[in-house]
Amino acid sequence: MNKHTSVFENGLIWFGAAVSIAEILTGTYFASLGFLKGILAIVLGHIIGCGLLFLAGLIGAKTEKSAMETVKMSFGNKGSLFFAILNVLQLVGWTGIMIYDGALATQGILNIGHIIWCLIIGGLILLWILIGIKNLGKINIIAMSALFIMTIILSFIIFRGGISLEGSDESMSFGAALELSVAMPLSWLPLISDYTKEAKEPVKATAASSIIYGLVSTWMYIIGMSAALFTMESDIAQILLKAGLGIVGLLIVVLSTVTTTFLDAYSAGVSTESIMEKIPGKWVAVAVTIIGTAGAILVPMDDITSFLYLIGSVFAPMISIQIVDFFILKAGHEKEKFTMSNIFIWLAGFIIYRILIKIDAPIGSTIPDMLITMIICILVNKIFIKKQ
Repeated sequence: MNKHTSVFENGLIWFGAAVSIAEILTGTYFASLGFLKGILAIVLGHIIGCGLLFLAGLIGAKTEKSAMETVKMSFGNKGSLFFAILNVLQLVGWTGIMIYDGALATQGILNIGHIIWCLIIGGLILLWILIGIKNLGKINIIAMSALFIMTIILSFIIFRGGISLEGSDESMSFGAALELSVAMPLSWLPLISDYTKEAKEPVKATAASSIIYGLVSTWMYIIGMSAALFTMESDIAQILLKAGLGIVGLLIVVLSTVTTTFLDAYSAGVSTESIMEKIPGKWVAVAVTIIGTAGAILVPMDDITSFLYLIGSVFAPMISIQIVDFFILKAGHEKEKFTMSNIFIWLAGFIIYRILIKIDAPIGSTIPDMLITMIICILVNKIFIKKQ
């Protein structure tokens, strides 16, 4: 493959992914912990999540394979299809959620109708897709510069107003908050290799992508939490209006929604190509955007915490097995149809995650689930499969 994306371009892509209304909205949930405890949960969660994001992206960057092609290396040629289908479904879900949140926020600032805003945002995402990732260079620089300036203005207004350091209630435990912080970078695990696989400098580009996403996503969470503590609101439109941001707030919402949701739709196309090679990814991305727009118009999508936890339970054990196979065992299974041992290990990891979520451990569910899954994977491969 002819590599063409620079470290700077990869960084820009992931800056755009992190500046999102969904991230600010998720940050508002942390207000119940209070400022200092909330920041601790946000920072720790992002260190864990972005460490995993780096390892996932590095596998794709070093092998020059898309995210779902790297899954074949652990689960087999046909075994990977299950994860590719799940990934496309979660990306359709994310596309709908992002358009829904964006339309809800813009409607709160400029009331022209929820459906109209869904169609405007969906139309702009389609435009981004049709321009194509290879031709977005200069447009992305302009868009990211505008977003950067606008989010600095938003941050300045929020922090200038002063914030309460005390939590509003005890509705969320520290463990649940930590998990919610890990979950957002974890939701990008099945996508990152779609972009790092074309990097000129694999390690540097992957590191830049993970670090920039981690820093900016942490910033978005803190903006959301601080805004909720400052305005005592969880409605993003009301937060922006109370912060005195009218048109600037509107531009932040629209631009951030488009730049983030574009990645979801684009990666849905790349994942579909790994399932059915004859279907062009660009037109799948167009279809995903249309379906997501329809979903945003027809289905209420106010609380996404259960959706984030479901993503964690699917993809945390998946990447655990990939990390063990690629970095520890140096194993490759892409020539097999199904790697049944790894499929059963993933299933065990999935069940363990669902159990841990109910326990609400102080260190969250992702870390213990991944450690257990990785230990099982090493033991099964070193002891049982080696004997065979």
